[in-house]
Amino acid sequence: MLIGPSLKVSSEMLIKQVQLEQFQLARSEADRGLELIGRAIRIAGYQNVRSTDARSPKNSKRAALEIQKGVGLNRSDALFIQHEISDGIDFDCIGNVLSKDRTKNNLAHQGFLLEAQAGLAKGTRIKGGSLMCQSLDRQGRLQNTTLMNGVHSLLIKELDSNIKSMEATSSSQKLFKVSIQMDLGQSISEFNRIYASRNLH
Repeated sequence: MLIGPSLKVSSEMLIKQVQLEQFQLARSEADRGLELIGRAIRIAGYQNVRSTDARSPKNSKRAALEIQKGVGLNRSDALFIQHEISDGIDFDCIGNVLSKDRTKNNLAHQGFLLEAQAGLAKGTRIKGGSLMCQSLDRQGRLQNTTLMNGVHSLLIKELDSNIKSMEATSSSQKLFKVSIQMDLGQSISEFNRIYASRNLH
């Protein structure tokens, strides 16, 4: 008589355990994406004082940070940033060490955008899209690389400078709220961070 209820309880516990594991995996992936985007926001517009004399006039005409609203999958936003290379070791959004050959007009480029997942078999249940990293290859050409799948949307918004962020800010810094929504199949979970620029005025 108790076998049925026991199986039901075990089944419900198993479902909850699977859902918890899915959420934890989604949170880990979202945290990784948010950290990469935050790092890009912090470095956007960086100018190396050593390269001032060699700086191209074209550089001043380009936005150090550009947000394109609603251009991606599920009307997601896209973020594009440019910066000069420091005297230390810099990385792009897929972990490549930045060098002069990975720049154009002496500027490194990083972008984040959401696209539909590619290469799926016909009839496959699609869970979200692919968060893409846009960077420059060794010939200075744009390349898109998948950072993660299962992303429902990417939203980026510039905030009022009076809003507090996770980082210490000055009045001249700009604040950006970044939201990544992960598709868990049966639900959508949203993860948010607020980042402060360091080189945008």
